[in-house]
Amino acid sequence: MTSSPFRVELATATDIPALLPLMEGLADFEHYRDTFAVTADVLYQHGFAQTPPDFYCLVARSADGPLAGMLVYYFIPFTASARPTLFIKELFVTEAYRGQHVGEALLRAAAQAAVAHGCGAVRWAVASWNEAGQRFYERLGAQVNPVWIDYSLSGDALAALAGPPASR
Repeated sequence: MTSSPFRVELATATDIPALLPLMEGLADFEHYRDTFAVTADVLYQHGFAQTPPDFYCLVARSADGPLAGMLVYYFIPFTASARPTLFIKELFVTEAYRGQHVGEALLRAAAQAAVAHGCGAVRWAVASWNEAGQRFYERLGAQVNPVWIDYSLSGDALAALAGPPASR
């Protein structure tokens, strides 16, 4: 058996300079760069300066050193199953390393973290237009959730709902 050319491990604060461009690459890929607000300081404060952190980040490091990909996750501590859920917020593999099983290695490490923390599930969302991503996830055994639809509330709609009720 040959060893993998990638090592997957939890990111540390020293990874921030290499991690931020991967996050920016994901923002470009998913077309939200105009609202992307993550900076090196934000990464440090939320991911490395506090215990527990707001998020955890796995990085796939190539044998020659550069980061090939990253996966950001956090735990939802209580769910209906009375077990936590690991929620994957971001998964990105740089174009140069796609097709080399980096994404699979990152997801495998996330699954291992979920099992180690007693999680009952791993969940994430994928853009409806990202058909390659959907095929990748299904190849690994993931299933589309036929029951739940993701919603979000932001911007003016968030401010309006947080404000006083509209008169009827």
